[in-house]
Amino acid sequence: MSAAMIIPIWIVLSSAVIIYNNYLYNTLEFRYPVFLVTWHLTFAAIGTRVLQRTTHLVDGAKDVNMNKDMFLKSILPIGLLFSGSLILSNTAYLYLSVAYIQMLKAFNPVAILLISWTFRIQDPNKRLAMIVLMISSGVALASRGELRFNLIGFLTQAAAVGFEASRLVMIEILLHGLKMNPLVSLHYYAPVCALINLAVLPFTEGLAPFYELARIGPLILISNAVIAFLLNIAAVFLVGAGSGLVLTLAGVFKDILLVSGSVLIFSAQITPLQVLGYSIALVGLVLYKTAGSK
Repeated sequence: MSAAMIIPIWIVLSSAVIIYNNYLYNTLEFRYPVFLVTWHLTFAAIGTRVLQRTTHLVDGAKDVNMNKDMFLKSILPIGLLFSGSLILSNTAYLYLSVAYIQMLKAFNPVAILLISWTFRIQDPNKRLAMIVLMISSGVALASRGELRFNLIGFLTQAAAVGFEASRLVMIEILLHGLKMNPLVSLHYYAPVCALINLAVLPFTEGLAPFYELARIGPLILISNAVIAFLLNIAAVFLVGAGSGLVLTLAGVFKDILLVSGSVLIFSAQITPLQVLGYSIALVGLVLYKTAGSK
């Protein structure tokens, strides 16, 4: 599949998942992120196994020599971080706008670099330090300009960024040299994360989401999970579809679309200071992706 075809599909699906989830949480008032994430992961665990038996998309799983030691030392700890990242990032939508969350997500590369420097996985240099300063300043300006700043939401999203950055660094350490495409990764992580979330559910949301299922209806829940799963399939084709710069710019374009969509669809308010701050952070993000990570 050509880059010209898959990139727009990926942008639409990626944006649709976020907008649909936000619609569920804030418009339909189904405010149960742990349940929704658990449902997505359960659907993905079943979906990847169906694809494994009916297509060649998950053939990479045959190249992974999965054993008890690898599961306990690599898959499980990464799965715990993945669960934490998914739950926290979804919970943030209960407190913050889609636009502001996208701005905060620009801090991801900074968190990855700081963790990598702390554990001496990567050596700091002036170029990377300038990129860290640029992104941090941009996100700080965007936060300063946020009209509906919520401390709980900010700390929740900050924790989600920390979990996600730790997960990516741990993948680099524990699974170094092991190539797994997004669907193969999901094949292994989805069942683990679904079980972790299921264990968390009674202590966070209890039975409350189950009482709301009749009101929401199966069509919305299934279509929501299908879109999230299709995004993972699109990600497989996206890898290798274009150069690093093309994919980075596609990601930036998607983020700008989401911020714009948040304003148009959910009437989110953004200020000129946020536009300036986010623009600075995005320039830093492009510099990091194209040169900083080399």
